[in-house]
Amino acid sequence: MPRSFRFHTSLLPLLIMAGTTCARAADCHLRIDANDQMQFSQHQLEVPAACAEIEVTLNHTGKLPAATMGHNWVLTRSKDATAVATLGAGAGAQHNYLPVNDARIIAATRLIGGGESASVKFSTAGMKAGEDYTFFCSAPGHIAMMKGRFQFKP
Repeated sequence: MPRSFRFHTSLLPLLIMAGTTCARAADCHLRIDANDQMQFSQHQLEVPAACAEIEVTLNHTGKLPAATMGHNWVLTRSKDATAVATLGAGAGAQHNYLPVNDARIIAATRLIGGGESASVKFSTAGMKAGEDYTFFCSAPGHIAMMKGRFQFKP
């Protein structure tokens, strides 16, 4: 004789919370590709303001090495993007084309070449929903073609 299955309604809130937590975790992890033609695969990224921490993974889908066509992923407030990229170009590849200890950088990956990936996790504690943020590659001259809008949505 088959056993009957009884669903306990007292478990429903726990199951709903578990599903919501998993969905939020997935929403807080972003992936973006860069290629040898100095292009990001996306020009806009968004995450819900409920994310206390965000992880971004950059995949370089090209074949050229970092010394030839290296890319990184950098996040700043939009008003700071050009200045950070300009200073980063002067910092050189040994510093991942990032100005050292620049507080305007919210997050950044290391410089990678074709076939490589890099991830960065960062807190959203200082970010505000609705504020303008820009992501870009800070390798010399790349910001002209490799930038996009980052939205921290309420």
